[in-house]
Amino acid sequence: MPTNAQHTRDAARPEQEPGDNAAALRGRVFDIQRFSIHDGPGIRTTVFFKGCPLSCLWCHNPEGIHSAPTLSFLPERCIGCGYCLRACPQGAHQLANGVHVLDRARCRACGTCAAECYAGALELIGRDLTVGEVLAEVLPDRPFYETSGGGLTLSGGEPLFQLAFSHALLDAARQAGLHCCLETCGFAPGERLQDLLPLVDLWLYDIKDTNSERHRRHTGVPNATILDNLRRLHAAGALIRLRVPLIPGYNDPPDNLEGLTALAQELPGLEGIELMPYHKLGTAKHVRLGTSDPLSRRPPDDRPALVAEWSAALRQHGLKVLNPA
Repeated sequence: MPTNAQHTRDAARPEQEPGDNAAALRGRVFDIQRFSIHDGPGIRTTVFFKGCPLSCLWCHNPEGIHSAPTLSFLPERCIGCGYCLRACPQGAHQLANGVHVLDRARCRACGTCAAECYAGALELIGRDLTVGEVLAEVLPDRPFYETSGGGLTLSGGEPLFQLAFSHALLDAARQAGLHCCLETCGFAPGERLQDLLPLVDLWLYDIKDTNSERHRRHTGVPNATILDNLRRLHAAGALIRLRVPLIPGYNDPPDNLEGLTALAQELPGLEGIELMPYHKLGTAKHVRLGTSDPLSRRPPDDRPALVAEWSAALRQHGLKVLNPA
């Protein structure tokens, strides 16, 4: 049994049944990013859901993997005031020779310390918000959505991990006239995607690897359910953009390019394929979370030529690639 509640993936989430009052539904998010230009068309607001069924080695949002709130600690911001030591009911904070030490084995991520930390060294990641509270942060930017063809994007983590909240939020956004995107890893019971089908204008569908064994080794799950759900969405008439992270040494063998080509050719009418180069933005987040980065020893080179090579190969097969030529 985990000793630290913030690492317990199946911790209770603020999820309610779809029949509950939609306005009162609460979901757990770890960020709301305004003026996003990388999560669908136009200028968007992206809501990042907490909790994901995958554990991708290269995840750049590791704070979104576990559904429970997570305590982030930036030692360089600590001013040694000691307020957190007095506030923490678990005694997880200590000053040793003037150095602030966080004992994560004691921490229960209750957030009491973060509330007392005016220097910003401690932050509780994971807010429980109602649909109305999220929309209050999304709707003020409506003029930017209208002029750019943007809107709302649900991302994560994994929005399907909190189905009722995703449904209620998308429904309210659609009633407000917003264009809605949903980014998903696709690893969920098929009926969850079907429930959201009428509410999503564009699906940003992640394809980590077309080789199931490699997919299991690098993400924690095989890809059969993911590919089956993708085909079901396509058959139902959904507009889909395939998003493919390219991680040198992990999912870049030729057989994955061949598999991606064959998969995309099965799905006429795709909005396009977006190739996403490897980066190390998740490394600093692992440090703040007190977790280990599985790819920390990788060189920073993201091999930009790899994206160009795959783009050219996909275009040669008549497929639409959204990356610049």
